[in-house]
Amino acid sequence: MPTVTAVEPEQHARFLPAPRARIGMIISSVNSMTEPQFNRFAPPGLGVHVARARVAGEWKRPLAAMAEEIAEGRILDIVQDATGIEAVATSRLVLEALQALGLRSLLLLSPYRSNQAVIDYLGATGFTVVHDVALGLKPLEFAAVTPPEWAQLARRHDRAKADGIFLSCTNTTQVEAIEDIERALDKPVVNSNQAVLWGCVKRLKSALAPLPAMPRLGRLMRHMDA
Repeated sequence: MPTVTAVEPEQHARFLPAPRARIGMIISSVNSMTEPQFNRFAPPGLGVHVARARVAGEWKRPLAAMAEEIAEGRILDIVQDATGIEAVATSRLVLEALQALGLRSLLLLSPYRSNQAVIDYLGATGFTVVHDVALGLKPLEFAAVTPPEWAQLARRHDRAKADGIFLSCTNTTQVEAIEDIERALDKPVVNSNQAVLWGCVKRLKSALAPLPAMPRLGRLMRHMDA
């Protein structure tokens, strides 16, 4: 006969403490990495809630016809108007992270077919990509590249003129390579998911204090006052 255990509400509260702060993320339907990484690396007391936006399969209208509706700035305005709280985007938090670390010249690594859009965006915002590597993978292959492989790529392609490394993409294992790359090259590393988590924690630090050290996420996590 199965054993049934009753748990008093007070006991249950000890098992699942209420978050001291919460973030909500909208991520693409094909992204399999962001959610588990945030749940793994988020500091104690931070609740992570995720919604998914479909970006796979056929669209009823071509993306070009929806450009104004899905523009980043427009989405942030809609979310902020609906919730009354700040909305942020990966691209903008990456810029904040690069600026916080004082970086200007970058080695850019990604799983994309081309890095040109990223290079153009960084160039328009004051950064120089001195060397880039795009692995040319399909979206469902992004997560197959292991952290040691990302670290090896960074070591192989590092340039003396680069003062930091940008690992671009949210659907990869890159965030797990940050500590090894910084140790090997003695240069700061910024990754898309790391930058978003940093930006959110920085904005919520008073509710989450005292913050633990987060060495797995690199030097950036020391810059909570930037």
